[in-house]
Amino acid sequence: MTSRRGVGLGAFANRTQTTQSYATHGANLRSSHLSSLQTQLSVFQSLLHTFALEHGDQIRSSPEFRAEFARMCNAIGVDPLAGSNIKGKNRKGGGGGGGVAALGGGIWTQVLGGDVNDFYFEVAGRIVEICRETREENGGLIAIDDCIKAIARGKAIGGGLEVSSDDILRAVKCLEPLGSGFSIIKVGSKQFIRSVPKELNTDQSVVLEAIQVLGYVTNSMLCDNLNWEPARAKTVIDDLVADGLVWVDSQCSEWEYWSPQNLLDG
Repeated sequence: MTSRRGVGLGAFANRTQTTQSYATHGANLRSSHLSSLQTQLSVFQSLLHTFALEHGDQIRSSPEFRAEFARMCNAIGVDPLAGSNIKGKNRKGGGGGGGVAALGGGIWTQVLGGDVNDFYFEVAGRIVEICRETREENGGLIAIDDCIKAIARGKAIGGGLEVSSDDILRAVKCLEPLGSGFSIIKVGSKQFIRSVPKELNTDQSVVLEAIQVLGYVTNSMLCDNLNWEPARAKTVIDDLVADGLVWVDSQCSEWEYWSPQNLLDG
């Protein structure tokens, strides 16, 4: 009986030792893999930095090239906007300023010839100006493509500026911390900048998408095709008209509701 107890205790001790050995081996593997990933990331950073310096002119002048470069940065965790905010730590020589995030400020500062935020804040300023100028026409809802064209026309102070949809998205993101009410929404297949602090409900989005496809809608069209009650259709339309998001054509036998943007494009 005593001998069997001894064997049992020995097996328990061996099992504990084996478990500890596995744990140690696992920790060593994790440490090795982490070191390998850090080395690979460092190589990627170096290559990205070299690429940025070699193609700086293209990044500055081409919105498409700039968007692709931004995606390359994001792929390895470099946020251009966040990175530029901490670059001061790098300059002070502190140990905490290095790494992937600090790279963002360094690369974009060199490529864009200044703080990357300056570029996107300039774009954001033009977006605000354009949205204010067109608010009476579109009710505070402007397509990103139309905003890009307006910025390129250069009516704002400083002349025209060639930007991409990616630049617009980043610029609007710059405005979020200010509580400005600017946001990006999607209606159908198109993205819009919403410059008034009010969310579209589901019914309103459906109606705007229908207008985007058909050109206009009527109350009866909404009732027949969406199986809505007349009161529901009227409420949604009335809200859109009140917000200036649709215009009324009262010359027809049944009032038609058009998107101001469609009329202006036509």
